[in-house]
Amino acid sequence: MAHDDLRVFLTRLEQCGELTRVREPVSVDLEISAVTDRVSKSPAGGRALLFETPQGYDIPVLINALGSLARMKLALEVDDLDSFAERIDLLLEGKAPASLLDKIRLLPKLKDLADLFPVTVRKAACQEVVERENPSFETLPVIKCWPGDGGRTITLPLVFTHDPATGRRNCGIYRMQVFDARTAGMHWQIHKHGAHHYRQAETARRRLEVACAIGADPALVFAAAAPLPDDVDEMFLAGFVRREPVRMVKALTVDVEVPANAEIILEGYVDPGERRREGPFGDHTGYYSLADEYPVFHLTCLTRRERPIYQTTIVGPPPMEDYYIGKAIERVFLPIMRRQLPEIVDVNMPAEGIFHNLIVVSMRKRYAGHARKIMHAIWGMGQAMFSKVIVVVDHDVDVQDLRQVAWKALNHIDPERDVEFVLGPVDVLDHASRLPQYGSHMGVDATRKWPSEGFTRDWPEEIRHDPDTLALIERKWSHYGID
Repeated sequence: MAHDDLRVFLTRLEQCGELTRVREPVSVDLEISAVTDRVSKSPAGGRALLFETPQGYDIPVLINALGSLARMKLALEVDDLDSFAERIDLLLEGKAPASLLDKIRLLPKLKDLADLFPVTVRKAACQEVVERENPSFETLPVIKCWPGDGGRTITLPLVFTHDPATGRRNCGIYRMQVFDARTAGMHWQIHKHGAHHYRQAETARRRLEVACAIGADPALVFAAAAPLPDDVDEMFLAGFVRREPVRMVKALTVDVEVPANAEIILEGYVDPGERRREGPFGDHTGYYSLADEYPVFHLTCLTRRERPIYQTTIVGPPPMEDYYIGKAIERVFLPIMRRQLPEIVDVNMPAEGIFHNLIVVSMRKRYAGHARKIMHAIWGMGQAMFSKVIVVVDHDVDVQDLRQVAWKALNHIDPERDVEFVLGPVDVLDHASRLPQYGSHMGVDATRKWPSEGFTRDWPEEIRHDPDTLALIERKWSHYGID
């Protein structure tokens, strides 16, 4: 059974010893984030935290709910993340679309998934209380994450918009810095789908209606964070994760549907051409992203449950909660990548690479220059275009073991021969690039080199004990605790 809502998930976390309730008063200004930062960096990501009495508010604050691999497995209702990936792989078995994006687009068309499209209901828990006359952000325990932040920020809103031309829905996670009681920044980075919808609305000189859900079934958070093509509905992916369709309800003041079982809904709009200074913000890079001009969200209505829970997150020096969400996305999308690039064995985006700075790929090499083909193929895949460094190793290297990767890679490369640079788009948050959103990428071919690649020497053999000696050790020394 799917988690019907956030509360069912919290009950599951508590039953599994994955939730800590904090009953003493805690400030939303820096204190909650400082506690969470420390917990996030404890072994295995610590526990989810429910701050029951944030000072000045009667709405509890939930944070770090998905901040461990254990909790991501609970969220996706799987014993391991790779088993969830196998569900997608089986669905695509025998299908042969032309590209990676075609494979993802194919998912909603499969007959096996016909019952997983979102359904619309008339009555919803998220509309038990309606604040239409004087809605205000000030009733919410919005946290300030880091000392240098420009203000308090809603960090985990599921932001719903529709393409003005096609009507297709998009749901993404975009931070919202609260300016005052009725307005907030909408941090739509240029490459995001929400920003594309806004640009279209600006071109047409029309207002873009927006609705934001706070606190939902974790499958929805996962789907909103996933890098999907424009024409794949995140709510369909959430239904696939849940094995049940997501129930949606029409918002009250805007023509947007929202998750019926969410805790809090913010309804509003952004006007074409209106910008306001947003930031700085302590970002997932571990550095403050600079202040810049962003669209402004105007709050027209706030609906909520009778006793809502405010879900938020904090990003910063890794590892943090966003790393574990990203790791789940990495494992789930690996089989789709492998169907486009079957020579790929495994992929690792380590926490220290903060998603876009480092991808390590193992592959079965078949011809000269094959590793470079893999690099360029990945740079051509959606948001993977932001990958600053791609390291390609042989199939027998465990990319999840960074010590092994460093040992093999540094022993396999001749830097001048095996490193290449290309120019292209970079992440908006990359403060080291030569220009905003444009810079260089580096590919490292750390595979064993072949004669057909110009390697004229003999490649040495790795040092290994012979099997007979290892068997002897197993028999003779096992009682000493030597495994």
